Amino acid sequence: MYGSVWFATLALTPYLISQAVDRGLAPRSLSALIGWVAAVLVLGLATAGLGIMRHRTMTKLRLQAALITADLVLEHATRLGSALPRRVTAGEVVTIGISDVWTIGRAMNVGGVGVAATVAFLTVATLLFGTSPTLAVVVLVGMPVLVVVVGPLLGRTQRAGSRYRLAQGELTARLVDVLGGLRILNGLGGKDTHLDRYRRESARVRDLGYRVGRPAGWIGALGDGLPLIFLGVVTWLAARLTAMGELTVGELIAVYGYTAMLAVPVNVLIFCGFDVTHGLVAARRVTEFLRLPVDDPAGAPLTAADVLHDPESGVSAEPGRLTALVADRPSDAIAVIDRLGRYGTTRATCGDRRLDTFALPSVRSRLLVAENDASLFAGSLRTVVAGPSEPDDTRVRAAIAAAAATDIAGDLGREVEWDGRNLSGGQRQRLRLARALHADPEMLLAVEPTSAVDAHTEAAIAERLTAARSGRGTVLATTSPVLLDRADRVHYLVGGRVEASGTHQQLLTGSPGYRALVTRAFGEAL
Repeated sequence: MYGSVWFATLALTPYLISQAVDRGLAPRSLSALIGWVAAVLVLGLATAGLGIMRHRTMTKLRLQAALITADLVLEHATRLGSALPRRVTAGEVVTIGISDVWTIGRAMNVGGVGVAATVAFLTVATLLFGTSPTLAVVVLVGMPVLVVVVGPLLGRTQRAGSRYRLAQGELTARLVDVLGGLRILNGLGGKDTHLDRYRRESARVRDLGYRVGRPAGWIGALGDGLPLIFLGVVTWLAARLTAMGELTVGELIAVYGYTAMLAVPVNVLIFCGFDVTHGLVAARRVTEFLRLPVDDPAGAPLTAADVLHDPESGVSAEPGRLTALVADRPSDAIAVIDRLGRYGTTRATCGDRRLDTFALPSVRSRLLVAENDASLFAGSLRTVVAGPSEPDDTRVRAAIAAAAATDIAGDLGREVEWDGRNLSGGQRQRLRLARALHADPEMLLAVEPTSAVDAHTEAAIAERLTAARSGRGTVLATTSPVLLDRADRVHYLVGGRVEASGTHQQLLTGSPGYRALVTRAFGEAL
């Protein structure tokens, strides 16, 4: 409303000036001149006030659209929970939150100044028709010509923008991964390799950005230039009509004012098309994210953890026993853990029922998947270990001791930074294990809980973990001999399927592939 009325006042200003010229200056009527000048002044003040309100409301609209979108994204990410990193990269989420939501907000301009510019165009055409039907026809025909010129460029911009946006998300994902593993890369000497790879990919994204910039640059040039050409053509025709006596001097001034003012809404419409083009690209990425399926929380309650079985791999895990998974491809063991923990699509069973038929909250309360790279929240050491539970120092210290993490537990009030950035890799890993042990689930499923610790600490963890989980079910994806030697049952997976099962010693003797795999990982110290 503010935008439409603001544009309308801009369109009416040349009309009032023309009346001041024709009815005041030309007949030398001071009273008429003062009246029309006063009308121009009042309209100018109204235009200023409406311009302020238009800008304020459009700013609020853009911010509201962006923040509502951000809220939807955050709410959906929360519903996805720990399934989020299994379905979309962290870089994609970062790009959506930093870039896409604001691009969508900017595209909302079309609902304000875009509509207002259309109203202004029709208002000017109507006023011109009352002055000269010929000029009105020129103006009405000129707009489709502008659309024909700019339309293909907008299409090219959208296609190039889609490719650029996809590459941008992939590059951000790589940056997040590199920053997360920077300490490890420094230790392994792989920092320069990843830097060179990032530079190459960054250059590719830059080149895609240039492809977006070429049509976008032409759109900017045409948005500023075409209205001026249009202004020149209409002014020339109006001058000819004035010379022929078909228009008065005041009407000539009005036509010039109408056309000059028309440059503003025409420019606005071109750039609204540009904003909508980018907004559509961003909105597709957001809606793809919002379509990620959320696990259905409905179902029968899981009253107790029974035997877990994964038909895809043939792995079974019994309550009260320590089961280990060794795979020729580590990703296969992780996939089994995910299916047994009901992350993603799964046909795993608990007892005689499929796991996905149970209510999700009751599954999460009894089955805990402890990932090796799970996030650590910022806070005191006791609250980090206690998690959602009310901290009890005795329980917290017992969990820390079971994870062989007493070297970081001298003060339970010690502050842990987000994701444990003030801890070493081994300390973070043991803190994650302590948190999982403190939760004391009926079935704990953990991925490589000792991969970042030395042999002495690993032996201590193996001994204490077995004692802490006595009477509880535990599934470990690991190739650590000290953990495997304490397992009640070890499943050896080849190609994602169980090839052999037994104790660690039985498999060392009876399965050459298993022995070769463990030997390759840890040498002959078996």
